Amino acid sequence: MLIEKNVPLQACNSFGIVAKAHCLVRIGSESELQALLADPESVAQAKFVLGGGSNIVLTGDVKPLVLKVEIKGRRLVGETAKAFIVEAGAGENWHDFVSWTLNQGYPGLENMALIPGTVGAAPVQNIGAYGVELQDRFDSLDAVDLNTDKPFTLNAAQCAFGYRDSIFKHQSSNLGLAGRALITRVRFSLPKPWKAVLGYADVEKKLLESGIKQPSAQQMFQWICEIRRAKLPDPALVGNAGSFFKNPTVTPEQCADIIARDPKIVYYHLADGAIKLAAGWLIDACGWKGKSVGNAGVYEKQALVLVNRGGATGGEVMTLAKAIQTSVYERFGILLEPEPVVV
Repeated sequence: MLIEKNVPLQACNSFGIVAKAHCLVRIGSESELQALLADPESVAQAKFVLGGGSNIVLTGDVKPLVLKVEIKGRRLVGETAKAFIVEAGAGENWHDFVSWTLNQGYPGLENMALIPGTVGAAPVQNIGAYGVELQDRFDSLDAVDLNTDKPFTLNAAQCAFGYRDSIFKHQSSNLGLAGRALITRVRFSLPKPWKAVLGYADVEKKLLESGIKQPSAQQMFQWICEIRRAKLPDPALVGNAGSFFKNPTVTPEQCADIIARDPKIVYYHLADGAIKLAAGWLIDACGWKGKSVGNAGVYEKQALVLVNRGGATGGEVMTLAKAIQTSVYERFGILLEPEPVVV
């Protein structure tokens, strides 16, 4: 086990913000994690778990001990009449894992292709895209309690999944696991027989353009990749954390009130009767698309994405985010909630 000092984190966060970890240790296996937690010098240190860094905003150097999760491995661990059960190490790249499942003949994750980050971070955020959320394909996960060094396993109900939410985003005082758990492996239940999840306008457009009425999982994967690449910047080229704000939900009455003032608002009906508003549309309607605060800006093709135009600090990103929140609240009476974790 090697603890590195003063490690640059610019390449470890998709925003490309310059910062350092005072101390960092790379966790490549469960045994390495147990060794770290058994080390008397490490036990008392505050800890920060880092996956792919695709959902964080660094506002300065990270003082807690950074645990960089790099646990690998992909395999089929079970099969039932209804599903393939597939497991991946928490350090696996999410998109690469999705591609692997399809190549192995285990479809079901294709709508979430090209979401940045690692497998271990996916349950924390309950990632989702184009009609599919992680909770729809989740089986269970393994994790370690960083306070007690005890391993444990959680099923979907125990993870308390919500819209871009889970038990891992809430503090332990409320029975949450934020800052307390490190996910080591995740298992997915991929449905048999498979059926394409359609319904989103961009996907329906692909159906019409191609003339394909029943796309395969591989075709869906290709379409989702094309759609995302056309809308969203590649973090390798333009620093960003993907969608920066959650799509807010409102009551039908609230939506009707907004429609009366802004008939063009984009919204979606949810199964529970609530209505989800497109946060990107709200931000665009307030005139933020393409605007900047310092070196942080709003992406020209998608107002929901904040970008690093070169040398942006975490402070500039958050100043921009707060200005957007204020504009949207003043016009629509809705307070947008950021998705990334601010460190």
